[in-house]
Parts: sequence; C-alpha cells; structure tokens
Amino acid sequence: AILIVDSATGLFRTDYSGRSELADRQQALNRFLRKLQRIADEHGVAVVITNQVMSTPESGAAAFMGPQVKPVGGHVISHASQTRLHFRKGKGENRICKVYDSPSLPEGEAMFAIGEGGIVDAPDENGSRGSRGFR
Repeated sequence: AILIVDSATGLFRTDYSGRSELADRQQALNRFLRKLQRIADEHGVAVVITNQVMSTPESGAAAFMGPQVKPVGGHVISHASQTRLHFRKGKGENRICKVYDSPSLPEGEAMFAIGEGGIVDAPDENGSRGSRGFR
C-alpha cells in the first residue's frame, strides 16, 4: 500500500503566516510528519510526500549558476524524510529525477518523459527511447 500526501507544507504555509508563527508552524509540521511515520511503521505503508520549493537569493559564485531552490519546511522536512528526490524539467518533454539524500541509494539522476501511456524512457539525442536508469 502507498499513502501519498501532495504538497505537505502547503496547508501549513496558509494556516501559519509570518515569522512570528514560524516556530508554531514547524512544530505542527513535525507532529504531522511523525504521524505519517507512525502510519508507515505500524501498517507497512510506503508514504510519499510532495513538497514545494522556494528560490534562495544567492550571492557570489552561486548567483551565476541560475536560480537556486530549497525545500519549504526547512530541516523538519529533511530530517523526517528517508529518501529525498528532486524533480526538474529537462529539454522538451523530458524530466530529471535526482536522488540527493538517501540511506540506501547513491546520489544520481535519471531522465524520463511523460507520455500518453504514463512514464516512459526519455528519448536520447537521436530521438529513440532507450533505458536511461540512474547515473
């Protein structure tokens, strides 16, 4: 079984606004994430949460690398997650999934596309679809 929570921090961002409520928001988010962990542990359910990202104004060398993003929810989200994936748009219809924090998977990226039948291998430079796997 799988439990999917879309935009886990979205409701917390609307219920708690401003810096004055930041600590309360983070505590409520932490309680919510602990409940999800308990469901996963007690019922053997895989829990997948999606999250928002926000831009971070960078100075110095990072400013020349294009827009930088970080997950909303800060350390509460990162500490509650076992494996974190970052999805981004590639060229055309391609998408890129990067594993960047996991106790059981090496850091790497995989390209894929979303077609009429669902997720498909991303086309290579010649336009044919081949297995791209994580690299």
